[in-house]
Amino acid sequence: MILQGTLVNIVAVIVGCLIGRWGGRFLSTQMRQTLMAGLGLAVLLIGLQLAMKSQQLMIVIGGLIFGGFIGELIGIERHLEAFGAGLQKRFSGLGSVAEGFVTSSLLFCVGAMAIMGALQDGLGGKPTILYAKSALDGVAAIALTSTLGIGVIFSIIPLLLYQGSITLVADLAKTVLTEPVITEMNAVGGLLIVAISLDLMGIKRLPVGNLLPAVFVVIGLVWGFGLA
Repeated sequence: MILQGTLVNIVAVIVGCLIGRWGGRFLSTQMRQTLMAGLGLAVLLIGLQLAMKSQQLMIVIGGLIFGGFIGELIGIERHLEAFGAGLQKRFSGLGSVAEGFVTSSLLFCVGAMAIMGALQDGLGGKPTILYAKSALDGVAAIALTSTLGIGVIFSIIPLLLYQGSITLVADLAKTVLTEPVITEMNAVGGLLIVAISLDLMGIKRLPVGNLLPAVFVVIGLVWGFGLA
């Protein structure tokens, strides 16, 4: 069944959020900080592993520059925060909805497993990558919800749109997303994941949302320079 992997991913996030919401009351502030630090370190490792696989450093740099420019013009970060703030107002008293929504949306949507898993699902294969991602996202949802609140559960909206869209256009992706293209997309996504880890560990918050177009800009750059 098409979108099966994404649907399983969504269910895992919802279950993780519910567990995190219910069990969060039993976690001390220090425990939550430790969980976030651990999650941040794990995310940092994943991001670095992806980024280090780049074979075309200038493509990655160009993607981040032009992607960031596009993201700033569109105001992706601003729109994400506005949507989250609207949820915060509607569900006031349930935690930091805006922060939870933005942080978890980026964490669940950016990266190799989201792209490759959605492609695998759309091309007719058993979505084993998304099954593995579902387990990771479910655990992450528990930690994030216990710390950032119920806003994490709303990340299933961009998760469905992002992974679902990639799955549905997988036939086109067969000719466009060659191995070199995917490698550089993953490298850029890995760097964005590193930026997310810095936020999770409380080091520095970067405008990752505005850099998201970079993941797709590299497609044009790789093809444009005849590297695909």
